Amino acid sequence: MNADINVNAIELELYRHLFASVAEEMGVALMRSSFSSNIKDRLDFSCAVCDAAGELIAQAAHIPVHLGAMPMSVQAAIAAFPDLKPGDHVVLNDPFEGGTHLPDLTVVSPVHDAEGVIRLYVANRAHHADIGGISAGSLPLSTHIDEEGFRCGPTLSTAALEDALAAASRTPDERRGDLRAQLAANHRGVTRLSAELDRRGDALLHGAQALQDYSERLMRATLASLPDGQWTFVDVMDGDGHDTTNIPIRCTLTISGDAATLDLRDTPPQVRGPINVPRAVSVSAALYALRCMIPQADVPTNAGMLRPLTILTTPGTLLHAVYPAAVAAGNVETSQRITDVIFGALAQAAPERAPAASCGTMNNVLMGGIDPRTTPPRPFAYYETIGGGAGATADGPGADAVQTHMTNTRNTPVETFERLYPVRVSRYAIRSGSGGAGQQRGGDGIVRAYTFDAPVEVTLMT
Repeated sequence: MNADINVNAIELELYRHLFASVAEEMGVALMRSSFSSNIKDRLDFSCAVCDAAGELIAQAAHIPVHLGAMPMSVQAAIAAFPDLKPGDHVVLNDPFEGGTHLPDLTVVSPVHDAEGVIRLYVANRAHHADIGGISAGSLPLSTHIDEEGFRCGPTLSTAALEDALAAASRTPDERRGDLRAQLAANHRGVTRLSAELDRRGDALLHGAQALQDYSERLMRATLASLPDGQWTFVDVMDGDGHDTTNIPIRCTLTISGDAATLDLRDTPPQVRGPINVPRAVSVSAALYALRCMIPQADVPTNAGMLRPLTILTTPGTLLHAVYPAAVAAGNVETSQRITDVIFGALAQAAPERAPAASCGTMNNVLMGGIDPRTTPPRPFAYYETIGGGAGATADGPGADAVQTHMTNTRNTPVETFERLYPVRVSRYAIRSGSGGAGQQRGGDGIVRAYTFDAPVEVTLMT
């Protein structure tokens, strides 16, 4: 902690809302200028503000699995390009160089002060509906990262990069539009923060440090309120989509005073199928689960929360994949199971505070083909996640038909979906009784039925 930073409670709240408003404005700019329904309607994107070291200061209320992992992307961009100039943008999606899975493109941009020194960074991550690969939607049943589509480590944004992304995709115009929307969102964040730096100078940076210190204090107080001890919980991934089933995920949680260690090392080697995750996703899931234990409802999520946490993983395993592991489903599926496993360990330490397991999936549906309604017929690709039931708590039943934990997207309105694609939604309903019984029942899931008006390739990851 920075003991020399002196910011009172009122100033702290002002800085908190200032940084959060920048991230929210970036999100609005991205949503309003994007081309795809995945970003415009489902809001499958996240925006954040980071300090000069790439540590998170503030985030918009977007996608948990994006935001916990975003700082690793920012830090990878800084390592590759430490001397970015005004107007430069770094694009990356490589899971082994700060990314999560390939459809999630991250754009990182520097914020300079009047002397030309980089003082802050803004970043956004957006899920592109198709970036190539062996099946439409770019979340294939792959066995190698190269089967999953366009991949780039930290790369300066240029026309050549945009061309390469477009050439890889089944929907090139949509990719160009969404990438440009990401650049526009970062431009908005840079403009806002540059004006605040001119106005406030070092006081703005002190406010950022004070926010991180405040969140650290809240996390330490939460951990200190839990009993000291060690607890282990294990659950399994049903399979990897190929030849491996019942793949265990084990977490050993140790709480000592105001610090915690989450040991995820007792995990199988990375598997053949696409459910492996890079370390960034495991860290993101751990941060999310511990963040949920903080009793205050409205807490700034930033790098300070990670300071009391030690998260242990082993390279080359399911939860810390290395090249050339297939990872397409890890970000969306394995992240959910990691979260429930950590909650399972927390439930032994504080059963009155941790929820039961939720649906444990993002229910990914991907489809693509040729739309015969257009002149000439054009390729299309679409991706969505379907909600499910939330786990019950000691205080009440789980919510029905919601997005849970690491996902926070909306559904595309049926009217929009049917206008854009040769597909109809013939049923969309709560799956009554599917949540199970108990002192507090689990939330019910969803039934969503599609009728296709053209030949369509469909991939399910659920």
